[in-house]
Amino acid sequence: MQTSDFDYTLPPERIAQTPVEPRHSSRLLVLHRSTSNLDHTTFWNIGDYLRPGDVLVINQTKVIPARLFAHKPTGGKVELLLLRREDETTWEALVGGKGLVAGKTLSLEGGLEVEVLEVLEGSRRRLRFSGPVDATLERSGQIPLPPYIHTPLADRDRYQTVYAADSGSAAAPTAGLHFTPELMQSLESKGVGFARLTLHVGLDTFAPVTEADPAQHVIHTEWCELNPAAAKQINRARQAGGRIVAVGTTSVRTLESAAAFAAPGEAVAPFSGPTSLFILPGYKFQAVDAMITNFHLPKSSLIMLVSAFAGREQILAAYAEAIRLEYRFYSFGDAMFIE
Repeated sequence: MQTSDFDYTLPPERIAQTPVEPRHSSRLLVLHRSTSNLDHTTFWNIGDYLRPGDVLVINQTKVIPARLFAHKPTGGKVELLLLRREDETTWEALVGGKGLVAGKTLSLEGGLEVEVLEVLEGSRRRLRFSGPVDATLERSGQIPLPPYIHTPLADRDRYQTVYAADSGSAAAPTAGLHFTPELMQSLESKGVGFARLTLHVGLDTFAPVTEADPAQHVIHTEWCELNPAAAKQINRARQAGGRIVAVGTTSVRTLESAAAFAAPGEAVAPFSGPTSLFILPGYKFQAVDAMITNFHLPKSSLIMLVSAFAGREQILAAYAEAIRLEYRFYSFGDAMFIE
C-alpha cells in the first residue's frame, strides 16, 4: 500500500467555494458496498436509505472564530490561529510573523496581551493571554476556512452545523453541514435517532499524507468525548438491530476509539480523551455500520479512512463518477452515504 494509491485528479472547478441553500438541497451519492451500485439523489432524501431504529451519530463540536490579529511593540501585524486550548489563558497556535521567540509579547484589540511561552515545531507556538480570550474571539475573531476555499463567507454560521454546541474546533465537521432542523425532525418522525458526541477538529485534518508509505504517517491527535448517555443509546440501538451511522469521519474516529473499551456484546463504551486512531485499509470496524461523509482530498488520511470502510477501488470509482457528473467536492461540497 502506497500513499499514491489514494491519489486522484480533481478539476479545480469541482471544489465548492460556497455552500448551497438550503443545506439539505446538496446532492447525495449513495454507495452500496455489497453491490458497488451507486444511487444519485439529494440529501433531503437521506431518509430513504435509513430504517427505523437506526441512529445517526453527530459531532456537536463548534468552530471557534480562531483567527486573530495582534501587533508587535513596533506596530507590526501578526496573525494568530488558535488551535488548542490548554487552560483558560494558554493556547497552542499557529503564528504568522518573524522574530516571535519565547518571551515576546504582543497586544490585541481591547487591551489584551499575549506572550509567546514556547516555540514549537514550525510556526506553532504556545501562547499565554493576559486574560480569557473568548470575548475577543467573539468580537473580532474570524472563522478559519480551509485553504482551498478562496471566496469569503458572507455568514459565518454557514461553517457551523445547526446542532453545534461545544466550542473548540479549528474546522467544521463538514458532513454535518447538510442537516437542517426540518430534515432532522423528519428523520426523527420516521424513527431514526440522533446520538451526540464531540470531537474538536484540528487544522491537521487538511494535511496530506507526505510519506510514501501511509503507515509511516503520524496522525494528528484530537480530543473527543462520547458520554455515558450517548454510549447507552448507541448500544441499545445496536442490540435492537439498528445500524450505527456515523455522520462524518470525526464521528467515525470517536466511535471506533470508544469501541476499543467496549464490554462484550456492546458496540462502544463511554470515552473521553485524546485519540490518535489512524484508520487504514485492513482496519476492522467495530462500531460503525454506515457513514455519511463528504468527498475528501487526494492522499489524505480521510480518503484512506473511507477506503478502509468501502474498499479503495470502490471509493476511487465512486469519486470518478462524481467528478464526471459534476458533484461539488470538499467542505462546502456534496455528500456520500456509504452503506
